[in-house]
Amino acid sequence: MLAYAGGDAGAFDALYARHRGPSFRLMLRSVRSRGEAEELFQDLWMRVIEARARYTPTAKFTTWLYTIAHNRLVDYWRSKGLATVPIENEEGEPVAELKAGPFDEPTRIIEARQTLDVLDKAIAALPSAQREAFLLHHEGDMTAAQIAEATGTNEEAAKSRLRYAMDKLRKAIGDD
Repeated sequence: MLAYAGGDAGAFDALYARHRGPSFRLMLRSVRSRGEAEELFQDLWMRVIEARARYTPTAKFTTWLYTIAHNRLVDYWRSKGLATVPIENEEGEPVAELKAGPFDEPTRIIEARQTLDVLDKAIAALPSAQREAFLLHHEGDMTAAQIAEATGTNEEAAKSRLRYAMDKLRKAIGDD
């Protein structure tokens, strides 16, 4: 980010390439609507571009990036009155799709889809603070300390949220 702030456009390309997948999945799994996730994702990266000149490294880039993402999601949820998130898109289709390889057995594909559906529903059912901590950890590859910094809480609260989220998800998929 410092190189990008210094005028190196290629540095932005590298940052974007490294973080676009996890940051988009965070948005998609947080709002469950591909269209809204794409808007939030674009807004996130526009904010990164706009902050280029005033960026100062006070934490890891990912912590800074996901702090912006967290704040954008909080704004989104507030605008929606903290409504529950759907697990299907506007057409009523599941949000997540599994792509089968040429040698996958149909029964394994069905089982995997069922497990994914259970997990997807369990993630959606988590309280928002736990869901956010889980997604930041698994999609953003962030530690509890980084999650705490990004969400404006303390490290123990972030650890607790992760632990409760993992416990609920394990129970949901029957992996006690």
